[in-house]
Amino acid sequence: MSRRRDLAGGLILLGLLVQILSFLPALELTRFASYTLWLATALLWFDIPRRTRQQSGVLLVLGVGFLVLAAWRHGAEVDWAGSLTGNVYVVAMLLGVSFVGLIGGQATPVADRTAERTGAGALFRTWLGVHVLGIVLNLSTVFMVGDRLARQGELRVPQLLMLNRGLSSAALWSPFFASMGVVLTLAPDMQYSRILIVGLPLAACAGLIAIVDLRRQFDLSTVTGFSLAPRSLLMPVAMAVLVLLFYQVITPGLGIVSIITFLMPATALASQLVSGPRRARRQLTSHVRQRLPMMRGEISLFLAAGLLTLGLSTYVEALTGSQWTLFARFGTLEAMASLVAIVVSAVLGLHPIIGISVLASMLQLSAQEQTLFAFVALGAWAIGTSVGPLSGINLSLQGRYGISGFVMMRHNLVYALSLLVLVLAAIALTGRWG
Repeated sequence: MSRRRDLAGGLILLGLLVQILSFLPALELTRFASYTLWLATALLWFDIPRRTRQQSGVLLVLGVGFLVLAAWRHGAEVDWAGSLTGNVYVVAMLLGVSFVGLIGGQATPVADRTAERTGAGALFRTWLGVHVLGIVLNLSTVFMVGDRLARQGELRVPQLLMLNRGLSSAALWSPFFASMGVVLTLAPDMQYSRILIVGLPLAACAGLIAIVDLRRQFDLSTVTGFSLAPRSLLMPVAMAVLVLLFYQVITPGLGIVSIITFLMPATALASQLVSGPRRARRQLTSHVRQRLPMMRGEISLFLAAGLLTLGLSTYVEALTGSQWTLFARFGTLEAMASLVAIVVSAVLGLHPIIGISVLASMLQLSAQEQTLFAFVALGAWAIGTSVGPLSGINLSLQGRYGISGFVMMRHNLVYALSLLVLVLAAIALTGRWG
């Protein structure tokens, strides 16, 4: 088993490196990168958590089935060799971000010893710490903060809910999140500045809703929180500045997803080399053999969702002759209906990426409509991952701290409904964003 996982980890690293090379103007290696990632997924298939494996398997079968039907029944020309490339950009970005964990002490949150440690204020600062660090570190932040809280004793439900809500709400605006990677793949002409103007205030409102809802449900007077020391913010702020510097000045021809994909591993490797090549090699080897194979569930789900998107869109196009779309135009009402549908599907157990991918496959978005679609997708992701019992974050909390995903869903319903109303109101106010 160890050799198989080591081989899979090496293939995942190879896929990341090949994808980074494909950013060079003269190279197009995305297909080769996809083959290595799919092969690694096959090697790790039975190590994937059962529910994630089931979802990925269904998506895989449906994607292939739609491609076969399109080719066999309707004579569509299917690029079989390129059919596995869906969401490779997103997977590569996730892999790149995972290397941030190698960045010395700045990747480990430090507690502010001067802050109060219990009560609503402490829990709100827990949300803030997870949210700020999670912008860059993603899911690893939940474990960093959660493990520090667990030193005080077994984590209580309010603490777990704040870990969940602090991270999931970052999907509303963070350019480093997998949600943004998916959106930039499906809607490449969307305007991130408009997303930021609306998404950041919504995220702040999500934090206020989170603490008000917890005060309604629980007595927080004895619940321990976690407050970040100011120096813990240096790393995420520095990462954000670096990305913007590359995006605006150094490599303006590359999108944010591509920049994050190569910049995060490069920065992490440079930080390790400062301590000597031997230590850098040891840390990198550990990351490849342990951390990368542990991402098997995320990799399989994103790759399978990409295949489903391609298969469904190919089938719909072959069936209708490129004339049919779910909506004649993607405006305010259509956006609101789509948001509600994806959130409902998340409550029923589907990861939001499934609903987002299916929606995208049935739309022909104009450049003016892509920003609205992007906002719908990000809002659905933020709400759906918080409340969905089978979302990645809730499954991770269940595996790490023993809390049932359905318990998390039950306690998050009012929070999710409140945030849904806010996002719907934001859609109504912004209109088509044309």
